[in-house]
Amino acid sequence: MTRLARSTGMRFLLALLFATPTLAAPVATDPPNNPTYRPAFAGQHRAEEVHTKTPLTVTEVATNLHFPWAIAFLPDGRMLVTEKPGALRIVTPVGRVSPPVAGVPKVNFDGQSGLLGLALSPGFATDHRVYFTYSEPRDGGANGLALARGTLVDGTAPRLDDVAVIFRVQPALKSALHNGGRLVFAPDGTLFLGLGERSILPGRVQAQDLASDLGKIVHLNADGSPAADNPFAGRAGARPEIWTDGHRNILGIAFDAQHKLWEVEMGPRGGDELNLVERGKDYGWPSIGYGEEYSGKPVGRGITAAPGMEQPVYYWDPVIAPASLTIYSGKMFPEWRGDFLIGGLASTALVRLVVRNDRVVGEERLLHDRGERIRDAVEGPDGAVWIVTDDDPGKLLRVSARR
Repeated sequence: MTRLARSTGMRFLLALLFATPTLAAPVATDPPNNPTYRPAFAGQHRAEEVHTKTPLTVTEVATNLHFPWAIAFLPDGRMLVTEKPGALRIVTPVGRVSPPVAGVPKVNFDGQSGLLGLALSPGFATDHRVYFTYSEPRDGGANGLALARGTLVDGTAPRLDDVAVIFRVQPALKSALHNGGRLVFAPDGTLFLGLGERSILPGRVQAQDLASDLGKIVHLNADGSPAADNPFAGRAGARPEIWTDGHRNILGIAFDAQHKLWEVEMGPRGGDELNLVERGKDYGWPSIGYGEEYSGKPVGRGITAAPGMEQPVYYWDPVIAPASLTIYSGKMFPEWRGDFLIGGLASTALVRLVVRNDRVVGEERLLHDRGERIRDAVEGPDGAVWIVTDDDPGKLLRVSARR
């Protein structure tokens, strides 16, 4: 063997030994709206595509809901479901839908506004309290998100008693857009509420303004008062309920098994985000972001990072239009345990993210072949995933493991 052959062979062996492994391709999507933007770190965008091994069964449980928006499970396995035009329903696991629950206040049903988020009191078994958000008509034709609670009285003619608004987003604006409205209780019994900035320019410019609730996550006690540990309490000119700022339109919020708080929010054209929520942080909107205006022009200065502003853990371009977030913990799908399940509107998919050490390492688009906008997806008592679709009539679906 010649010296040249030996040298060539050695280089080939070394190349094999030290070659960087090729990663699987990301989920197939259209090209990004802004191909000039680059992720701030590896894995922030277009993670490796993964595939669920468990065969799925999708059952249409109910098909006669009117723009359903949120699901909350009662202790006996029935569900409360909000409908955006203003009705709260009780739905059984076999699809029987109750008449509207009496006692729901009048809502401002227009565009993205209406009866929205839903959660049960941590002490529901004894206090029977239901918390819900809705677009509330305000003076002068304006409107704003309100958080209310009432006591559920069950039976053939269900109703909410003692309904009271316990928190009102300020200021009110004339807009039908970007209310936010998802809420989640923390392990300590306080609650977090994700808010939008109302989309129109007078609201957008308030997303990083601590004198406004718009574009914020607020942290409240169960009676609607500001929680004691909020970061801006006592600061002149700042609203004491604010936990974080710089958000566009939060439509999913959830705690993981380590009690870390996460949220998903909609970007404009591109720039949907998954964020790990940390006390007192500024998440950048509208100063930074990975999307562009619907006109194709840059948002603001067209930058993706700035000092003192947080980077998203993950972003999508083109958008999925994230509408809900649940972090799976059930037994029916062991391979999903700890994964993030996101309802996708524009993507017409249940978007699954595999998250390890607070970083996204895999993405999957489930149910995309159905072509239905997914408004909410929650884990049921038996580990099945229950979904409502964004339509009129909308559907209630059950996603289970095929036997």
